[in-house]
Amino acid sequence: WDETHFGKMGSYYINRTFFFDVHPPLGKMLIGLAGYLSGYDGTFPFQKPGDRYEQHNYVGMRGVRLYRLVSSWLALLCFSVQMLELSKSLPAALLTAFVLIFDTGCITLSQYILLDPILMFFLMGAVLSMVKCNSCADRPFSASWWFWLSLTGMNLAGAMGVKFVGLFVVLLVGLNTIYDLWDLLGNLSLSLVMFGKHFLARVLCLILLPLGLYTAMFAVHFTVLNKSGPGDGFFSSAFQSQLIGNNLHNVSVPE
Repeated sequence: WDETHFGKMGSYYINRTFFFDVHPPLGKMLIGLAGYLSGYDGTFPFQKPGDRYEQHNYVGMRGVRLYRLVSSWLALLCFSVQMLELSKSLPAALLTAFVLIFDTGCITLSQYILLDPILMFFLMGAVLSMVKCNSCADRPFSASWWFWLSLTGMNLAGAMGVKFVGLFVVLLVGLNTIYDLWDLLGNLSLSLVMFGKHFLARVLCLILLPLGLYTAMFAVHFTVLNKSGPGDGFFSSAFQSQLIGNNLHNVSVPE
C-alpha cells in the first residue's frame, strides 16, 4: 500500500500537481526526481496495490538510481561509525555491516518506492557526522571540525525533511551537544568568550542551518507544485488562486 501512496506522490511532482500529505516533502521530491531522471512520465495511476506497471518505466522510482544506492551506503556508514569512531574494532564493524546487508527487512524496503531507506540514510549520516565531529574536539574551529558540524546539521534537516520520526535523531544530537557544552563550561582553562563561540557555532550549524534547509524544502515544494490537484481544499482561497487550473486561479481574493 505504501508504494502505491508514495509512487503517486512522486507522480504528482513529475506532473507538478499540488497535493496534501502528512509527511514533509524531501523524500517524495527525491522519489519524483528519481522517476524523472529515469524517464518515468508520471502517467501511472497508482490506484491500488499490486497493479502491474506494464509499459511504464518504474525502475528508477523502485530503486536502481536511488533506493539501492542509498541502501548500499547504509552498510558502509554503519561500518564507518563502528570501526572509525565507536568500538574501533574491525570484527564489531564487520558484524554490524553484515547484519545490515543480510537483514531481510532492509533488503525488502530497498526494493520498493518507500521513504524508509532515504530516512535511514539521513539518520545514519547524522550519527556518523556527530561522532566524527566529536573526534575533532581537540581541533575546534578547524576546517574538518566545521565540516562535520555543518554536515551534521544538513543530515538533521534531511532526516526531518523525510519523516517527522527524524526528530529522534535531532534529540540524540541535541543531548550530545548539551553534554559537550556542559563539559566545555566546566573547563576552567576555557574563557567565557571562547565558550560563547562554541555555543554560537552549534546554534548556527545545528539549529539555524537545519531550519533554513527545512524551510527551503517547502519553498521548492510549493514552487514545483503549481497546478491544481487533490490537496487544494486544505488551503486558503488566496493560496488556491495561485494554482494553475483551479477555479480561483488569478482571481483577486481580499484579505
